[in-house]
Formats: sequence, structure tokens, C-alpha cells
Amino acid sequence: MTERKLSFAVFGSASKALESIRINEMLGYLAQHEADIYLEQGFFHALENKLQEDLKIAGVFEGVNFDVDYVISLGGDGTFLKAASKVGPKQIPIIGVNMGRLGFLANVVPDEARSILDDVFAGDVEIEERAVMQLEALGEPLEGCPYALNDIAILKRDNAAMISIKATVNGEYLTTYLADGLVISTPTGSTAYSLSVGGPIIVPQSDIFSMTPVAPHSLNIRPIVISDNSEITLEVESRSHNFLAAVDGRSEKLREGVTLKIRKASHKVRIVKRKEQHFFSTLREKLMWGADARKF
Repeated sequence: MTERKLSFAVFGSASKALESIRINEMLGYLAQHEADIYLEQGFFHALENKLQEDLKIAGVFEGVNFDVDYVISLGGDGTFLKAASKVGPKQIPIIGVNMGRLGFLANVVPDEARSILDDVFAGDVEIEERAVMQLEALGEPLEGCPYALNDIAILKRDNAAMISIKATVNGEYLTTYLADGLVISTPTGSTAYSLSVGGPIIVPQSDIFSMTPVAPHSLNIRPIVISDNSEITLEVESRSHNFLAAVDGRSEKLREGVTLKIRKASHKVRIVKRKEQHFFSTLREKLMWGADARKF
């Protein structure tokens, strides 16, 4: 199959610039294939300072100012989520190279990067689409990106008392959560924060969201799953008169009285997938699913 000339936008964390030699080898491999390489500005400066040499790239970009064939995330899942938030509705496929720890989203280990890039240049890759949710705060504009690939968490601030969250689904009253917070998760995010607070693991492409309270006052309130075509409305009360809304970990303070709307976004995140990768094998590998602890 004829190799195509492609362009790549590369995201990475400043801390991963410490692995600059391996990263520079990867950039060199892209250059050998005559690819146009664009580095995110912060990552470019960190890498340049570490290498102390000129990088062979086509340019540097800031924010969402890029238009390429593929995005590469060099880091852990946090870096991947940052890249996904910048890609937004652009629908550019993302290659997640795992230089972090667990790596559910960044699923390509560095030693496999050349192999998957070969497939990309040959036009022979699998791309998996993942649902995204969107947060809207009625009457108060959000400062950050409103789209979440993993989850949206409504949380109390610092040492404040628990908050009250009145939840309505498609106009029908569900319950009022008295808790430290509430995590609304996509299937992708079900193995992240949601799992740590007792939420269910959801297979990708299940077309559902989960709602899981954080440290609820009542043991009668359990996680619930709903159709991802639902619209969730939340009204929050707090003794401190404000609370936090975290969209894929990007937190901002909102005032009491703001009505929140959460729904499925009109776009999806497209992830380049290793052909031999399957969700259940990832569970067994990453979470030691079904492993006998007596053997360790």
C-alpha cells in the first residue's frame, strides 16, 4: 500500500520531556516519513530546553490552533484528556502513546509506537469512536472546555460541608443527593474517577452514562445508569454558597443557584486502536481483573 504524506499535532507533558531522547527518536521517525510535525507550545519549550538543539518540526501551535491528519499524545491519560479537549469537534484521530502509569486511553507503549505509525502511514488502522458529554451552566459561562471524554464531577469545595444536588433526568425528578459530590461518567470514564467511588465498569459503545455519588449521606442511594440520550439537570446548594464543577479533572468554581445541564455532545472522540487490543483484555491487564490475589 502506498505511504501517504501526513501531518501530526503532538501534545506532551513537560515532565515527560525528561524522556526527551525517546521522544526525539519518535519525532525523527516521523520526519523520516516526510511528515509535517507540529508541537504544542508548552511541550515544545520543555523539550527544546532539555535537548538543547533545534527540533526538526514544521511549526509550533497554541491552544486549538492546529489542523492536521492525526494527533499524538505523549504521556499518560491526563495528557490524552488534554489533547482530546483541544481536538474537540475537529474529529481528528488521536494516537495515545503511554509514558505514564496505568494508561487506559494512552494505550500504545513506546516500543509499539513505530509499528502503529507504520500502520497509520499505510492507511491501515482501526479507529474507535467514544461518546463525549457536555456541561452547560445556565446563567454563568464556563471558563474552560465544556466537553468531557471521561466524566463531569460536581464536588464540594475544600473542607466545606457536604452539598445538596437535586437531580432531574429528562424533566423527571430522580433524587436529591446529600454527598461530597456526584460523578457523571461516560463508558470511557467508568474505569477512572467513577470506579474509585464505587461506580460500575461500562463497556465502550454501551450508549449509557452512569451517575455515582461521592460519599453519600444515605446508604440507600446507589449508582444508576441511564441512556446517554438523556438530559441531566442538576441544582446545587452549599453552605459555602459555591461548589466545584470538574470536567475531565479541569475544575472551576461555580456559585450556588446555577442550574447545570449535562447531555451527550454532538461529536465523538476518535481513538487510534491497536488491532489486537480488546476491552476485556485491557481490564485483565490494567486492573488485574479476576486475578487471584493469593498468588502475589
